[in-house]
This record gives sequence, C-alpha cells and structure tokens, in this order.
Amino acid sequence: MRIGALVLAAGEGSRFGGTKQLAPLGGRPLLEHALASVAVLDPRVVVLGHEAQAILAAVDLQGAEAIVCEDWREGQAASLRCGLTALGDVDAAVIVLGDQPRITTAAVSAVAAAAGEGVAAARASYGGKPGHPVLLGRELLARVGELGGDVGFRDLLGSVYVREVEVGGLADPVDIDTREELARL
Repeated sequence: MRIGALVLAAGEGSRFGGTKQLAPLGGRPLLEHALASVAVLDPRVVVLGHEAQAILAAVDLQGAEAIVCEDWREGQAASLRCGLTALGDVDAAVIVLGDQPRITTAAVSAVAAAAGEGVAAARASYGGKPGHPVLLGRELLARVGELGGDVGFRDLLGSVYVREVEVGGLADPVDIDTREELARL
C-alpha cells in the first residue's frame, strides 16, 4: 500500500502577525518540525502559498516536494487540491498541518498504519479528542473536487466511518496561531 504525506503550510498567519512557517522554535523554522514528522512516508508534499519563496529559501524540506498553491487565499480546500494532485497515485494520504510542531513520526506512523482495504479515513485522537494527523483513503481522495473554502475534509469525514487512532502518548496536538502560543512552547 502506497501512503503519501501532505503538509499544509500555505496560510498567511494573520493571527500570528507574520510568516509563522519561518518562526524559530528550537533553533529551526516552525515548518521544519511538521516536515520531520512525515519523514517516514513517501512521497511527501508540502503546500506553500504566502511568502513561498522566502520559505523555500529558509526551510529544510527534508525530502518533501514543495508545491506553491497559487489559489492559497481561497482556503484549505485549495491547498488540499493542489497537494493531493502533486502526491499522485497513492492509496492513502496522511494530512499534517504545518503549524503543529509537536506531531511526531510515531503519531504519523500510527495513523498511517490504520490504512487498509475498506478504510475511508483515520484520524489521530488525543485522550478521545479528534485531531491531526488525518489519513484519507482512496474513497475520500477521489472526492477532493467537492471541497471548498477553509474547512478541508471536515464535511466529507462526516459521511464515512473514521477509525480513531489514540496517539495522546506519542504526540502533542498543540497548534501555533499566535506569537504567545509559540512563546509558551
């Protein structure tokens, strides 16, 4: 089974007040943490938009293919369409958000391991609370054209059985939306 990874990092970071993909955390740009978490999968794609050239110049992509989504302002759906097209023919894709630096390869591997025949989707769960990463099987990948706006696959996930994968002991789902949240890390 061929399982790819998609890191979404096209946003402007308006609540952050700047290009948060480049914000330093632990001596490296924030985005590098998310890219490291998907290093166990191949192929890997990272979707960029806002300040794409600055990000490409400063971030170690760790083997991921960078795709610049020209329609990034339309929201997460546009990024998903661009990224999934770039992934090509995969049986499933694990989606990771570029602003979640504490997602680990162990969590990504656990969610990816849930893939299988008849599995439409799986998602990480943290003490019973759903989060990322999210795995999309072929059934949902084929429906990417139905997406719109900034909600991603949320609406489509409601129409299928989603296997929950508890990863609370493997990762921390904290996402960085503000400079204050980054400072707390």
